[in-house]
Formats: sequence, C-alpha cells, structure tokens
Amino acid sequence: MDRVQCVVAGAGVVGLAIARTLARAGYEVVVLEAEGAIGTGTSSRNSEVIHAGIYYPTGSVRARLCVAGRDRLYRYCAGRGIEHRRTGKLIVATDPTQNAKLDAIAAQAAANGVDDLRRLTAAEARALEPELACTAALLSPSTGIIDSHGLMLALQGEAEDKGAMIAFHSPLTAARVTGNGIELAVGGEEPSTLAADILVNAAGHGAWAVARAVHGLPVRHVPPRHLAKGNYFALAQGRSPFSRLVYPVPEDGGLGVHLTLDLGGQARFGPDVEWCESLDYAVDPARGERFYDSIRRYWPALPDGALVPAYCGIRPKLTGPGQPAADFVIQGPADHGVPGLVNLFGIESPGLTACLAIADTVAGMLAGGRAS
Repeated sequence: MDRVQCVVAGAGVVGLAIARTLARAGYEVVVLEAEGAIGTGTSSRNSEVIHAGIYYPTGSVRARLCVAGRDRLYRYCAGRGIEHRRTGKLIVATDPTQNAKLDAIAAQAAANGVDDLRRLTAAEARALEPELACTAALLSPSTGIIDSHGLMLALQGEAEDKGAMIAFHSPLTAARVTGNGIELAVGGEEPSTLAADILVNAAGHGAWAVARAVHGLPVRHVPPRHLAKGNYFALAQGRSPFSRLVYPVPEDGGLGVHLTLDLGGQARFGPDVEWCESLDYAVDPARGERFYDSIRRYWPALPDGALVPAYCGIRPKLTGPGQPAADFVIQGPADHGVPGLVNLFGIESPGLTACLAIADTVAGMLAGGRAS
C-alpha cells in the first residue's frame, strides 16, 4: 500500500488553496478529485464576486474569514496576474421604508471590520449609475469580481510546483481510521488503496459522503446536507448599463435578485433560491419571469423579454428552507477526536473570497492549534 503524508479530497477552489498552503509548508500532498478537471462544481458555478464581508453575523467564521480572505485574495491576484477588478457595489433601498435598513447594514459591516462603506443619497447614487432607481444607497468599494478559473489554475500551479499531485477521476470511496493514520479506498478506472497521515475533506457537495465513508468518525459529527439551487439570467443583447454591482436591500431568506458583472462587462442577474434534492444544473427559463419585477425596482428600464437563462449553481448548505443561514463548519481533530482528519461542511458563499484564509485555518488545525 502506497503511503502519503496528506490527502486532500476535492480540487475546487478551497481544496486547491489548502493543497497549495500545505505543500508550501512542506507537506507531501495528493489531491483526489472525482471529476476530470479542477473546479467543476460550486467553484465554477457562482457569481465570481470578491465579497467585502458585509452581511455575515459578527464573530462568525464566515465573517472573519471573508474579511481576512478578501484582502489576501486581492494581493494574490495582483501579484500573479489573475484577472480581477474592484468594481465596487451599490446596496440600494428602493423605497423610503428601506432606508433605515441601510444603517443597520452599515453597522453590521463596521462590526465585521468593513470600514469603507459610504452612505449615498439617491442623487449621489444616480451620479455614479444614471440608470439606477433608488431612495438611498451604500457604496462598498472593496467588492469586486474575479476570474475564478484563473485563480484555480494559479493555486493548482503553485501546489504542483511544491510537489503536490492531483489525481483526477479518483473518488474517495471509503476510509478507515487505524492506529497508523487513515487508510483510503480510491475508486476510478484503476481502484487502489492509499495510506495517509492526514485527510482534508474539502469535497464540496461530496463532503458529506466522504465524511460518512470514514469508518471511525462518529456519525454525530456529520451534519445534515441541504441543496439550494441558484439560477442566473443574463441580458440577451448588449452590455450592462451599470459599471458596478447592484444589490437590493436584503430580504428575508436571501440577498434578493442582484446584478453582477463578468470581466467582459456582461450583466448577470441572480441567484434566486430553488431547493432541490440532487445536482441538476438545468435552468428552467420560466423562472426568469419572476426576476423582472425585482430587477425593475432598481432598474426600471429593463425591457420585456430581455433575460435569457445563463447558468446555475447549487450551494451545499447546512440549513434548509425557513431556517437561519448556518456558519461554515471546519472540524479538526479537537472537534471530532480523529487524528489527522479535517472536514469542511457548508462552504458556500463567500468560500471563493475566503479560500486563502480557509486554507490557513486548516493548516493551523493540523499544526495542533486553531487559527485565530
């Protein structure tokens, strides 16, 4: 049986960031990826936004790692030529009754360490975005957009430069905790077994299946999984009339239908929330009809018939419909008692923004302490 120091399950943006960090720290790393390429799941099916860290509960893992990860991600992209842009974001009230909510959002952001929000009057917001309709707004200069695939290629390249290896079409099908580490059963065309001192479960949607396959991990440490599909629609013709991202004041259960941009300047609207039971990436064109009223609250000039299906993503969530959003769960040996095992559950937004900070947290756990 071959032996390796560290196995990372999952070659999405978080798994690749962890592999890079551990390889740079001197670990021998093998990444097992069930699919045939990097980042085929959540990592490539999102809005590609670099989030500022505004909305998350103060003190939560999501808030802390988003703010820390945002700054590191901007520096990482600038230092390695990864395409990105600090577009800025407008959070808009579209009714005077919503204006007070902007104050609450600003206070939440400040508590999270986001100290650059600016309150704008309706006239000031329209001076920035003439097509915008609002009664007041917040400007977030730290929000931006990124080429997520370019980021993943950079992380992969750095990990491999430090000796990490990625095995594609190699699902982890079973694992057994022994007195000498963790024995792994690897599927694919040529099934094999592998012994490891460390297993980092960063398998995204598959993290639950990987955790349940670890014989020796108490089942109480595997939380429930819920899948929330988010559909995106794009303009059928023309470039975006906005140069910044536009988010309505958050509604119960979500951030509302917002406008994001890709690096080519094309507008995308979404996501909505569609709870599902399986990984079905088809977009129902009929769902787009529900977008028009929401978008026209802040962009009244949206033409009829302007939206076409773009793509969808499916978030791996820890809570279901009607429940408060859960925090990220990053379990180390101190949490579940299994030496060398780290499980990551519910790493949805802002996982892309926080990926480098998440990687540092995992490395800290494996070094024997929790990263602060």
